[in-house]
Amino acid sequence: MRFTCTYSRNIQPWLFGVIRNPARLANIADLTENGKFIAESSVCFAVFGERDEMYYLEDCCAATENLILALQAYGVSSCWVAGDKKSYAEPVRKLLNVPEKYTLVSLIAAGNPAEITISEKKDKRHIFFCEEFKMD
Repeated sequence: MRFTCTYSRNIQPWLFGVIRNPARLANIADLTENGKFIAESSVCFAVFGERDEMYYLEDCCAATENLILALQAYGVSSCWVAGDKKSYAEPVRKLLNVPEKYTLVSLIAAGNPAEITISEKKDKRHIFFCEEFKMD
């Protein structure tokens, strides 16, 4: 079977910020609801999207996940902190002096893990179906 995608636009609407300054990491952590640990991270990546692009959220979320996977490949732990539509999105943008055409999509705190724990996965019947969904 041959697959052809006919609507790929390759807009690349993202802008990545790399924050390593401890004071700035603390400022970002203070702004967030659930990202207080950002203050203790080695680095935080801020992913912004061009707000006027139709698929900025999807594109920037895919870029966020790709960055997380790349970090994992190098043995670096990370945690995605939501940014899109959060009350702190605009204050973070201003703190980092990012142009107004961008909006915060995600923050990714990263560093070397103190310990690694692997959460138990859901049973496969609760996460996928074939052909059509059927209730248990």
